[in-house]
Amino acid sequence: MFNLFKKKKDKKEDTAEEIKEAPAGKEAKEIPISEEKAKDVLPDEEKAETKKEKGLFSRLKKGLTRTRRGFIFQVTNLFTGYGKIDEELFEELEEILIQADVGIKTTMELIEDLEERVEEEGISEPEELIRIFKEELSALLQDEGGELELKEGLNILMVVGVNGSGKTTTIAKIARRYKEQGKKVILAAGDTFRAAAIDQLKVWGDRIGVNVIAQQEGSDAAAVAFDAVQSAKARGLDLLIVDTAGRLHTQKNLMEELKKVKRVIDREAERANIQVLLVLDATTGQNALNQARLFNEAVNVDGIALTKLDGTAKGGIVIAIKNELGIPIKLIGVGEAAEDLQDFKPGEFIEALFAEQES
Repeated sequence: MFNLFKKKKDKKEDTAEEIKEAPAGKEAKEIPISEEKAKDVLPDEEKAETKKEKGLFSRLKKGLTRTRRGFIFQVTNLFTGYGKIDEELFEELEEILIQADVGIKTTMELIEDLEERVEEEGISEPEELIRIFKEELSALLQDEGGELELKEGLNILMVVGVNGSGKTTTIAKIARRYKEQGKKVILAAGDTFRAAAIDQLKVWGDRIGVNVIAQQEGSDAAAVAFDAVQSAKARGLDLLIVDTAGRLHTQKNLMEELKKVKRVIDREAERANIQVLLVLDATTGQNALNQARLFNEAVNVDGIALTKLDGTAKGGIVIAIKNELGIPIKLIGVGEAAEDLQDFKPGEFIEALFAEQES
């Protein structure tokens, strides 16, 4: 293993201020109600869809600007700045990757793969490493578990994560998305530890036109989940999203309560499509990886929503989560608007990372 602590010449680290979750009222104003205007001016449905996809990619590209200017530019500048491929180049690459939250394990695997390809393909020019580095990242992410999709009948999404990760806002954006698709949606205020959390979810419910099942602060979270499941089944709804307390993953008693909520949902809705979505804040780096491990042990996480990617100059946590945990990233947040919570599509993600910076 290369020396991780080898002294280098002083560099300015491209850090980014954490972008905090906007107040409910402020963010709601940024959420468009419909796309009717676009449909009116476009000649046909296919062109409208193409325009929408281009708009989403533009948002993705813009949201990944800090990671592109930080992590990716450091890598590409390294490859273009060296006159030959040698051990010193790979040592410096190792340092960049670890600082970008890629993690030691994944970093060493990436470097080993690069070295093997350099030898096998007879690569001598450092600039050629940009292409194979991009290909190796794509290979790591290519078998992701797909987008967040609903099945016929009742779907239940149990959303977990720590306070400050953007959990409540993520719930509201998911609810809005499926409501606009014509699905019948309901929310459950399962974070009964804080009255503010219940009120916040009710505000979002009012804004997007979705009912919220709630009890008083201090109520049994499992009882809220029970009531919500019964209501969803009785009304023939398509989607129930259950909020949970923004617990610390290190608090054993609270994690046990989370398991209880999951057991109640499984028991009362055994025929439903039940998924556990973990919301992680990308700006917390390797701590997000630790959170994912412990939440997965407690409730078997089915997918991850990685928020605030627009607020970090690193972004390597995406690669670390996929490679070290194997939990599919379903959604990524690259801004505050509703459209900035996007399905994670590895190919588009890589293209946006390596896209040329707009002038």
